[in-house]
Amino acid sequence: MEKIHVLLVEDEQTLAMIIKDTLEEQEFKITTACDGEEGLRAFFEQKPDVVVADVMMPHMDGFEMVRRIRQSDKVTPVLFLTARSAINDVVEGFELGANDYLKKPFGMQELIVRIKALMHKAFVEKEATNSYEIGNYQFNSVTQQLCFAGNCEELSHRESEILKRLCENCNEVVNSQSILLELWGDDSFFNSRSLHVFITKLRHKLAKDNRIRIVNVRGIGYKLIIV
Repeated sequence: MEKIHVLLVEDEQTLAMIIKDTLEEQEFKITTACDGEEGLRAFFEQKPDVVVADVMMPHMDGFEMVRRIRQSDKVTPVLFLTARSAINDVVEGFELGANDYLKKPFGMQELIVRIKALMHKAFVEKEATNSYEIGNYQFNSVTQQLCFAGNCEELSHRESEILKRLCENCNEVVNSQSILLELWGDDSFFNSRSLHVFITKLRHKLAKDNRIRIVNVRGIGYKLIIV
């Protein structure tokens, strides 16, 4: 069984090392980052199974980091570690897309149990959300097949991954920078043009249902609209 890959974003170095050492002893794989900016880069580069993040950090706090992650990834579980316990902070964390909250100080065993519970829930939900209805089309992101009226065609890996992100955020803007960092590794001008080519291909593939549109939101990204 593969190790659970945890991205730990914590600016308190001593605590970060304690958590890292403890989780590694329990057969977790750990990537660490010391602030939100570093955590955001590590998230798109490493693609962890779960994010464990402090809230109050320099350069970029945990809330802003998770807000940016959720622009393109709605499913990777996020657990906040924080000394802040005001109800407004808890509510804000969950509204931004956090899945759980653990107040400092906490026991390591409780952290481990919470991470495993999040992973189990994410696995069950992932199994249930591989298929999407896009107007009169059916799309399976695992088989990478797009079907219309019983006729199916296989999408390329990038076509499938882009369409999956658009489906997960239907009627919402998907940040093009996030797509580029995840699928291309950088957001250069050349790769931006390449992404636009893939979007054009997807528009053609979805053209049999005139209720479906993929619109370009200038300077931000793309939005899948079904009317």
